[in-house]
Amino acid sequence: MLTKTIEFKSKDGRKIKILEVPVMKEDSPLYLRVNLRLHQFISKVVKQNGPKTMYSFREHLKRTTKWSEYEEIYQSEELKNNA
Repeated sequence: MLTKTIEFKSKDGRKIKILEVPVMKEDSPLYLRVNLRLHQFISKVVKQNGPKTMYSFREHLKRTTKWSEYEEIYQSEELKNNA
């Protein structure tokens, strides 16, 4: 699973990083669900006013989604022949 990091500045000038965001194809059935949860998470992070600047989206999903859905999102493909 490929992941990316989103980095931006909030309105009050605070630099925020969101780590481990899964990269998905737009035709994936999970794309919309992950995208909605990401938007909710970003708005929650921006509203918080604390010293923390780095947040893990993977940890957020682990706490807020069912385990089966979490595994489906972050499933890792098995490598064949150690490649």
